[in-house]
Amino acid sequence: MGLVYETPTLEPVDLEVLGMIEELRDQLRNNVDLEPRRWFGTLRRMAFARAVQASNSIEGYDASLDDVLAAVDDEPTLTADEETRLALAGYRDAMTYVLQVAQDPAATVDEGLLKSLHFMMLKHRLDKDPGRWRPGEIFVVRESTGERVYEGPPFDRIPELVVGVISELEGSGAPVLVRAAMAHLNLVMVHPFRDGNGRMARALQTLVLAREQIMAPVFSSIEEYLGRNTEAYYTVLAEVGQGGWNPRHNARPWLRFCLTAHYHQARTQLRRIEETERLYTACAEIAQQHGLPDRTSGALVEAAYGFRLTNSSYKLLVELTAGETVSTLTTSRDLRALVDARLLQPIGQTRGRYYLGEPKLLAERHRIQAERAPRESGDPFELATGQLRLALG
Repeated sequence: MGLVYETPTLEPVDLEVLGMIEELRDQLRNNVDLEPRRWFGTLRRMAFARAVQASNSIEGYDASLDDVLAAVDDEPTLTADEETRLALAGYRDAMTYVLQVAQDPAATVDEGLLKSLHFMMLKHRLDKDPGRWRPGEIFVVRESTGERVYEGPPFDRIPELVVGVISELEGSGAPVLVRAAMAHLNLVMVHPFRDGNGRMARALQTLVLAREQIMAPVFSSIEEYLGRNTEAYYTVLAEVGQGGWNPRHNARPWLRFCLTAHYHQARTQLRRIEETERLYTACAEIAQQHGLPDRTSGALVEAAYGFRLTNSSYKLLVELTAGETVSTLTTSRDLRALVDARLLQPIGQTRGRYYLGEPKLLAERHRIQAERAPRESGDPFELATGQLRLALG
C-alpha cells in the first residue's frame, strides 16, 4: 500500500474517454495554437479570469466576472469587498506564476514551489500562515450544519506525505490528465496548509497540465467546471475520503469525475471560440461602419460582453488584439470617438470614469449567443461504454 492515493489502473472505458478528450483538444489546438487569430487575446484573458473566479467562488469568495477582470488587470473592483479583492489578486499572482513556470520544460514540483504558490495566494492573511505547513490538526466543517466532514492527517506527517504526493506525481507513467487529477486529489486530502488547500490543489492540477505544453495552458484548466459543479466536486471528494485520510480507498470515482470535467470544459471552450470569432467579426464591421480604427474592435468585443472599459484596460486590449501600443492621448481620442458613435456610454467623472457598451453592442452579442448550440450535459463514460459495446458487438 502506498503512502498516498495511488493512480488506479486504467480500464478500457477510461482509455476511450481519454481518446474522446484528446480529439476535442486537437480541435482546440488547431484553433488557439496552430492558427492564432486576433480575438485569441480576448479569449485567453477571459479564460484566465473565469478560472480565477471559479476557484475562489468554491471557497466562498464570490465576484462578478467584471470584477475578476479588474482584479486581473490590477484595477479597483466595483462590487467585491476588500477581502474578496485580495483573494482574487492573490490567486491571480499564483496562477500567473504557474503559467510562467510551466514554460520551463525542466520544471518540477517540489515543496518550495508549493509553499511559494501558497504564499502568493494568502499573503494578505498572515494569520493563515502563508507559505508554511499547518502547525496543528485541521478539520473541514460544512458551514450550513456545522458537521465535521473531513479530518486531515496529523500535522507531523505532512512533510513525508507531501514528499509522497510529489513522488506519486513525478514517478507516474500515466497520461498527463490522470497525473494532474491525482496530484489534485492527494494534495487536497493531505491538507498541508491552514487555509487555501482547495485553491492550491486546483492550481497544482493546472500546473501539471500546463507544463506538458499540450496546448495553450490557460485552456487546460478545469477550474471553471469545478466552480459550476461545486456540489458534485465536494461529493466525489467525500466519497473517496470517507471523512478522513484514507489513501487505501479507490480513487477511480475522482479520476472519472476529472475526466468528465475535461470533456465538458473542452466542449465549452470550442463553443466559445466560435462565438468569440463571430462577435469579433461583427464588432470589426461595426467599427468600420462608423469609420473607427480597426484597433477598437477588441475593446468593442469586451464591451459587448457587458464588461466595463477603462483607459488602462483599453490600452491592454489594443495590445492583446491588435498588437499596437497606444499612447494615453490616442486612448482618450479612441474612447471619445466610441462614445460619439453611441457605442460606449461613459460612467463617472474623470479619474474614476469607465465605459459600458450601449444596447446596440449588447444586442449583437445576445444575437450570436442565441444561435449557439446548446450545452452538452451527457456523461462521456456512458457514451464511451456505448461505443465499446458497438466495437465488441
